[in-house]
Amino acid sequence: MFRQSLNRFCAGEEKRVGTRTVFVGNHPVSETEAYIAQRFCDNRIVSSKYTLWNFLPKNLFEQFRRIANFYFLIIFLVQVTVDTPTSPVTSGLPLFFVITVTAIKQGYEDWLRHRADNEVNKSTVYIIENAKRVRKESEKIRVGDVVEVQADETFPCDLILLSSCTNDGMCYVTTASLDGESNCKTHYAVRDTIALCTAESIDTLRAAIECEQPQPDLYKFVGRINIYSNSLEAVARSLGPENLLLKGATLKNTKKIYGVAVYTGMETKMALNYQGKSQKRSAVEKSINAFLIVYLFILLTKAAVCTTLKYVWQSTPYNDEPWYNQKTQKERETLKVLKMFTDFLSFMVLFNFIIPVSMYVTVEMQKFLGSFFISWDKDFYDEEINEGALVNTSDLNEELGQVDYVFTDKTGTLTENSMEFIECCIDGHKYKNVTQEVDGLSQTDGPLTYFDKADKNREELFLRALCLCHTVEIKTNDTVDGATESAELTYISSSPDEIALVKGAKKYGFTFLGNRNGHMRVENQRKEIEQYELLHTLNFDPIRRRMSVIVKSQEGDILLFCKGADSAVFPRVQNHEIELTKVHVERNAMDGYRTLCVAFKNIAPDDYERINRQLIEAKMALQDREEKMEKVFDDIETNMNLIGATAVEDKLQDQAAETIEALHAAGLKVWVLTGDKMETAKSTCYACRLFQTNTELLELTTKTIEESERKEDRLHELLIEYRKKLLHEFPKSTRSLKKAWTEHQEYGLIIDGSTLSLILNTSQDSSSNNYKDIFLQICMKCTAVLCCRMAPLQKAQ
Repeated sequence: MFRQSLNRFCAGEEKRVGTRTVFVGNHPVSETEAYIAQRFCDNRIVSSKYTLWNFLPKNLFEQFRRIANFYFLIIFLVQVTVDTPTSPVTSGLPLFFVITVTAIKQGYEDWLRHRADNEVNKSTVYIIENAKRVRKESEKIRVGDVVEVQADETFPCDLILLSSCTNDGMCYVTTASLDGESNCKTHYAVRDTIALCTAESIDTLRAAIECEQPQPDLYKFVGRINIYSNSLEAVARSLGPENLLLKGATLKNTKKIYGVAVYTGMETKMALNYQGKSQKRSAVEKSINAFLIVYLFILLTKAAVCTTLKYVWQSTPYNDEPWYNQKTQKERETLKVLKMFTDFLSFMVLFNFIIPVSMYVTVEMQKFLGSFFISWDKDFYDEEINEGALVNTSDLNEELGQVDYVFTDKTGTLTENSMEFIECCIDGHKYKNVTQEVDGLSQTDGPLTYFDKADKNREELFLRALCLCHTVEIKTNDTVDGATESAELTYISSSPDEIALVKGAKKYGFTFLGNRNGHMRVENQRKEIEQYELLHTLNFDPIRRRMSVIVKSQEGDILLFCKGADSAVFPRVQNHEIELTKVHVERNAMDGYRTLCVAFKNIAPDDYERINRQLIEAKMALQDREEKMEKVFDDIETNMNLIGATAVEDKLQDQAAETIEALHAAGLKVWVLTGDKMETAKSTCYACRLFQTNTELLELTTKTIEESERKEDRLHELLIEYRKKLLHEFPKSTRSLKKAWTEHQEYGLIIDGSTLSLILNTSQDSSSNNYKDIFLQICMKCTAVLCCRMAPLQKAQ
């Protein structure tokens, strides 16, 4: 019990060493080996701060840590113990009221957290035990238990997917409650457990999972599963994020899955990302505390001066003991120092009105009642989800009015994240607005001066690349038996871009028909079914900015198809192929379209054997797997041939431009952080009115810095130049600054990821180590800032 409690309290620690071994179903992997059950934390989630037993002492301790409450407590104790001119009730009653109201408010909010925890912990789950479905409460799940999850249910803990109702062991998941993304993500079971689709077959599985210790990164997981059988040695398979189902995510478009619990309770990734339960202090409260200290100093000074003047005045015998107020014997025997101290405290009590307790009473009542007004506000009501605003804590209500800067992503926030295929180019030839599919691709874009087409084989190769280089799956409709190839296909992917590209290829006559038993099926323009064995998928990541697949055709040819950002693909293809495609990519980006480049290469059988061996070795590593995989990917994706590029449109959200204008009118500055190309992001910023037509743009990008041989010197020159321009344009005072925004030139800043890393990670020997301060001054003077080509870690910084 002690160890479980210790595990629960230590679960938030990020730096863990070693791995953990989980036995599937808590069965020993061999009858000859002794099985020792391991102890892990239970599956209880605790987001509350107090319990029934510690509420009073813990809440009082936290409240009296506040300077104001502690001050009034001292005054109250002085009034009780010392003969003072005022009654203890004058400070005791307001203090008791403030403490009581705050305790009720925080107790009520914590009770809501308890209730939410209880709903989660007491929810019903089904565990596979002794080949039977056993109904249990969620909090009783142990690490190693095999859990059954039905469609539209939330995963009760972090699970490794063993099998699903589909033949290929896939399931679809939404993680909106974890990362805000509503797109379906595809997860996979290892091929050795795909067939275990019943409670009886699952119970026969003897396997052990080795994985890393719990850590909070939602997108990282490293492990392997060792599957044991009677006749053969253990079979080892690698496990990654695509095999891990996270607590809080929801199962979609899949009837049922089986998974084994690897992280439970406060060791799940969702719990490790929980921000903690420390009491928050608003900026207003912090400023009040600062003023309180000043007034407390004034009060002490006044009390000291008055005490001194009293004894100066009483230095003459007549003033010390007038005839109408004779001293008692006890007063005459009291030590003078003690009498001076009690007089000092009496003056403090007499003047304590300088710090008004009524203000604190008002503030606490306003916070408590203000939270109800926020939840009742009809403007915050969302008709789609039938919910209003939810106030988790009322301690920070006034912070909503103190916001100066709004940081926003572009895709899915300013835009709808609903992609539409617009056009493509193949070997420099533009294709748009298809009118006839049977002839292949056609060009009907009037303003262009050329209408020729690329070679037929190159066209087909490009479309095959769009149909094969992705992670799109097809949603199966169980109500229709024996769905034909011509039936309407529903594509599912974690990336809307990929769905748009697959649909774009379909318009041009190449239709992706799904993945069956490891073979990707494509219907070409001649209505022939082509099959490609999927050998490896080199997944997309925001650092590489590209993804690839290695496939084997029916003729035995091994091909690598790659798609990614132009900055990631151009350096890896032949130089003479770049120029024609680059023109189209830049023009599409200027139009606000999202662009991707497509490349391929043939792989010789001997080279593939080496590549396959390296990939398997990297995937099986438990230590430094990502670095090893990245190195192998980097070696594979070289010397490719560029085929063409695509352009997809992501439309603006409704009212996006009006919202940006309203934020500007309210005095808020908006910073857009995106991983898109600068031209695409700039076009979107103009469309949503982040940049006005009269806004002068200051650029700190790779293009502007590479004009000089020494990048740091050129960066320093630009920073100094922009700062002088802005400081000359805007006066220092806030009042004049607001006037300047209306009367003078507006400025916007554009910076890319590589330049930002140069500013944030300045070398020690640089003559200018104040880049960050200058950069911050520039940003604060600009009305809008656009950061493009950013990596996720840079967004976090």
